[in-house]
Amino acid sequence: MERWAPVLLLLAVLILWQVIVLAFGIPDYLFPSPWQIAQQMVEFRGPLLVASWATFWVTMVGFAIAIVVGVLLGFLIGSSRVAYAAVYPLMVGFNAVPKAAIVPILVVWFGIGLGPGIITAFLISFFPIMVNIATGLATLEPELEDVLRVLGARRWDVLLKVGLPRSMPYFYGSLKIAITLAFVGTVLAEMTAGDSGIGNLIQTAGSQQRLPLAFAGLVVISIMAMAMYELFSAIEKRTTGWAHRGSQAQ
Repeated sequence: MERWAPVLLLLAVLILWQVIVLAFGIPDYLFPSPWQIAQQMVEFRGPLLVASWATFWVTMVGFAIAIVVGVLLGFLIGSSRVAYAAVYPLMVGFNAVPKAAIVPILVVWFGIGLGPGIITAFLISFFPIMVNIATGLATLEPELEDVLRVLGARRWDVLLKVGLPRSMPYFYGSLKIAITLAFVGTVLAEMTAGDSGIGNLIQTAGSQQRLPLAFAGLVVISIMAMAMYELFSAIEKRTTGWAHRGSQAQ
């Protein structure tokens, strides 16, 4: 029942959505029905595939950079109390800046095209990774660290052999959040400063009052984000099963 619950809920929402649109006679340029959106996905499957691929690889590039930077900064912040006190408040302040306000600046620096999309995807997704890695390292039990020190382990050994493995559940949890944010950042940049991708397609369709096509673009983005979320969930279960077994035992 738990496995099929999301599917059943989605079907119920789509049926209710379709009934409301038909019952009230809502025109498609205001609020399209699921059937109209599906028709547009079939009719424009070629442009949607091209746009979705452009958005996907730009998102993956920005997301890969976010993983590298997030892990390195998280390791730096989590391994030192001084670094945590110095860097973490600044990162919180930076993360509070609306990324939509940064896109016009990126356009001035990098021009129209792929650059703003990659950088926006990176900026919006690295923070959860950094915070979760830092949290996993900073919350290492002092008693455990003291025991390892008595046994001859150095600080570096404790971080690499105990701290990092202990941070893996936090890391995968952050990836599932960050990948969805990365897609949001890419689409935001494409709508503002892009010449390709799903964001540009949605912007163009919306300006022409072709809302079924714009909604079709939103559906494609949702499918890609959910697919990547499920991929990281599967990897998490295979690589950190010990953490889930430990939490269930408790």
